[in-house]
Amino acid sequence: MISQLRYCHDLYNYQCRETRPVMVGKVQIGGGAPVVVQSMLTSDTRDADACVKEALGLAEAGCQIVRVTAQTRIIAENLQHIRDGLRNAGCDVPLVADIHFKPDAAMEAVKWVEKVRVNPGNYADKKKFAVKEYTDEEYAAEVAYMEEQFVPLVKECIRLNRAMRIGTNHGSLSDRIMNRWGDTPLGMVESALEFARIARAQGYHNFLFSMKASNPKVMIEAYRLLVAHLDACSKAELLAQWKREGNDEIRMTNDECDPRFGLPSSFVIRHSSLLWNYPIHLGVTEAGDGEDGRIKSAIGIGSLLADGIGDTVRVSLTEDAIFEIPVAQQLVKPYNEGVPAQFERIENAPPVSYDPFDFVRRESQVLAVNGVKVGGHETVPVFTSRKKWDAVAHKMDKLGDYKPEIVIEDSGVTEIDPRDGDAINSINAGTDAKLVTIKDGLKLPVIAAYRLLAAKLQPRHPILLKDTLQAAGSDDFTENLLVAATNIGSLLCDGIGDAVIVNGEEAPGQSLRISYNILQAAGVRIFKTDYVACPSCGRTLFNLQTTTQKIRAATGHLKGVRIAVMGCIVNGPGEMADADFGYVGGAPDKINLYVGKTAVKFNIPEEEAVERLIDLIKEHGRWFDAPVAA
Repeated sequence: MISQLRYCHDLYNYQCRETRPVMVGKVQIGGGAPVVVQSMLTSDTRDADACVKEALGLAEAGCQIVRVTAQTRIIAENLQHIRDGLRNAGCDVPLVADIHFKPDAAMEAVKWVEKVRVNPGNYADKKKFAVKEYTDEEYAAEVAYMEEQFVPLVKECIRLNRAMRIGTNHGSLSDRIMNRWGDTPLGMVESALEFARIARAQGYHNFLFSMKASNPKVMIEAYRLLVAHLDACSKAELLAQWKREGNDEIRMTNDECDPRFGLPSSFVIRHSSLLWNYPIHLGVTEAGDGEDGRIKSAIGIGSLLADGIGDTVRVSLTEDAIFEIPVAQQLVKPYNEGVPAQFERIENAPPVSYDPFDFVRRESQVLAVNGVKVGGHETVPVFTSRKKWDAVAHKMDKLGDYKPEIVIEDSGVTEIDPRDGDAINSINAGTDAKLVTIKDGLKLPVIAAYRLLAAKLQPRHPILLKDTLQAAGSDDFTENLLVAATNIGSLLCDGIGDAVIVNGEEAPGQSLRISYNILQAAGVRIFKTDYVACPSCGRTLFNLQTTTQKIRAATGHLKGVRIAVMGCIVNGPGEMADADFGYVGGAPDKINLYVGKTAVKFNIPEEEAVERLIDLIKEHGRWFDAPVAA
């Protein structure tokens, strides 16, 4: 059943979500401003010189907001020296203090930075993974305590004109939220709304939200639910005001109506202060490194931007922070440059065929295409062109897990314009199921075009997804990768797509690698080890980049195993969420090992930890030796 919730006014034609502006120093987020790019320092907050140097490099690369961790009140005191160092260097890039467990650290940090990020799951709330049945009284008592701890920060933000991000992370929800709502996207939303209600009750509105997760499906659903609930909150407050003013029935023409709330537009404008139209910060947390990290980020961030959601982004890579900036810039570029306006509009479209808040793969009939099963619940295969197939045919045995499976020219696929009613009717009237895709050359956005095809086509017909409808992509490999991940990944996360082909990247081997890595990141085809690796920051207790590479080298052959590499307890058991095994910094040079969310080995010397991780995987029957290279 399709949900009645709405997060996007038009799932076929781009429209940027309208938000109120939030000022972070001199940088505006939302309110019609371009999408803002930000990043986070990896330097130790106690080393002001290193932080200043790194922040200056980020600003020079185009980073517009810089975040820095503040674990304790004493560490937060050093933010003054970082701020002063930047300002003395002539750099006015705003600083954000990243706060998790310590309200007193937040109260110190807010003196020196333009914005404070708080995580509702950690901030003055319990998180011991305890199973408990909360009575309404117990639940209310914990909320009251949390409010008591949070209100002073809100008041200080008002006094000092600071901004705030209420940043919920999947897996780091409090016990109270977990026991009532579960470790779910809805739980993430409810956790953030609790804090927002407290802020609004104090008359504070200079804040924004985030809903981060390492799983793009969870992240996308959480942001969609958040926006839908924010609209519902707006509608409830507006209706209450409507009745307070003595109104009863609502009678008006379509021209007078605000379609979001079913109320007169003039009334909504007059009471715009009641709206919950806060800006959105986008990010996939613990995305990892290399192509995997970029693809996972593009699926989550790119798909939401394509639906008009997102006012600032941070790409979280397990690499030096400077490498996050060009990826984020590529993702926001089309929207800051008005590219969606260049596409043709899709008119008179039917409702979408899927529930945007509940992943279910589209039901199609299984077809045999060149000996490969396509559709139904079969593995999603990778197509390629005849030209690319011929280019790699001589080294097919050396391609490993990145082999092409079907040549599109030999597949018998039917290519159509989804707006062509006669073509759709002809396919639907046939007795046999057909593999269908969208023909090249159409000036339609890829995601919207395939949504339209899935809505009009009978479900029995499998769909082949393309990354682009143009003849060729860019000369820039990263751009091609991000476009493909955004378009194909978004559709796969909505349950649309039975096969994929990447046309935008000309290099045969690279196009195949992109295809498979998108399938892995979207969770529809697991063909290699999956890693959840957090980006380094000042909290990190070991070298994340070298350690992640070391773990990859030792475990990269374990198909279907998910391993989390976390720099500290903040991004530890909760943030690992779906991981089978975890490698977490417990103290300087000491590692804790996890099975799921449970710590099972403690204070292991770092030099022994990878071997002990391997032993742990073996203990649980998930280990097999890597095949011997030819």
